[in-house]
Amino acid sequence: LQTRARHTAMPANKKSKAAEVVSREYTVNIHKRIHGVGFKKRAPRAIAAIRKFALDTMKTKDVRVDTELNKFLWSKGIRNVPYRVRVRLSRKRSEDEDATE
Repeated sequence: LQTRARHTAMPANKKSKAAEVVSREYTVNIHKRIHGVGFKKRAPRAIAAIRKFALDTMKTKDVRVDTELNKFLWSKGIRNVPYRVRVRLSRKRSEDEDATE
């Protein structure tokens, strides 16, 4: 029987991973995320799926979709959304004075 070390509180000199400023590229498979969605909801659901993907991977609530990405998703209409999209996700420091993140 082995025991594992318990998670302890972070030392004072360490920052949390969610607070780091970082930028990464991902390929998001939209096709599997909007499978079975009705025609008139496909493009809006694709944007929501990318928003949710960014929220999960970058661990931040403030997610902004660039206009170029939005135009690319809508480029073939509301029904025929592209199957995959390459996105660059960046987590930045908030300029807002009252921000907690």
